[in-house]
Amino acid sequence: MASITYGAQPGHGPNLSSQQQSYLEMVRRKRMYGGILMVIFVALMASGWMTAEMRNAGGFWNGLPQLADFPAEVLTEALAKRAVIPALIWEHVPALIETLNIAAVSTLLGALMAMSLALLATRGLARWPMLIPLFRRSMDALRAIPEIVVALVLIFILGGGPVAAVVAIALHTGGALGKQFSEVAENADLKPVEGLASVGANWSQRMWLGIIPQVAPNWLSYALLRFEINVRASAILGFVGEGGIGHDLKLAMQWGQGRYDQVVAIFLLLFAAIVLIDQVSDYYRNKLVKGS
Repeated sequence: MASITYGAQPGHGPNLSSQQQSYLEMVRRKRMYGGILMVIFVALMASGWMTAEMRNAGGFWNGLPQLADFPAEVLTEALAKRAVIPALIWEHVPALIETLNIAAVSTLLGALMAMSLALLATRGLARWPMLIPLFRRSMDALRAIPEIVVALVLIFILGGGPVAAVVAIALHTGGALGKQFSEVAENADLKPVEGLASVGANWSQRMWLGIIPQVAPNWLSYALLRFEINVRASAILGFVGEGGIGHDLKLAMQWGQGRYDQVVAIFLLLFAAIVLIDQVSDYYRNKLVKGS
């Protein structure tokens, strides 16, 4: 009858006490690291709070009772003029369409940029493997700079308007989507690429016929999600003079009392648009990825 053996030495079972001790040591180490990170986090939060409190002219705790004063003032005026809010909502629909156009064009341009950067920065697919770090750092740089910073710089070059907003959002979108597209492409099956290479297909043909069909559903899903984000970004950029519904909201808030009904109308219109876009985008994302 054959004897059952365990471990490295025949006839000896595993050393359970040693395994248990190693496991407990690992748990203690994780708890220690977690405690250190928690202490650092609390220290950073406390120092940041103290710095913000010292630089705040009125003090946070002193101004806390007045937190609801401005919203109450806006809602009071809006309720008094609630009969004209539907007409105001309709009046700002063209500005919303401009915002959606900015988001759509910037998402399209950014997605095209991301496709190129992702394929050039993905290991196993890159046309110039030596330049992979360069393309990856380029995506990091595009992703690190906020849209509003790029927009403020472009205002001095192109002037205020939707063009500067489109360029700013497209650059950031290219960096953000490029990272996600690259991660999807890394998981693609390389057998179609190898088959195309064996019959003499060039790099562009291998990517278009061997990789794009595999990654297209996930890429489109990420692009739709980015479109939702870009709608919000284009509305925010309106506050720095880039047009769209954000610009109208800025003007209405600057006028103060007497225009708060327009503020509420713009908020309602923008909220309804974002909810609708979110629902439609979520439906098509699930359909693309899950096929349901």
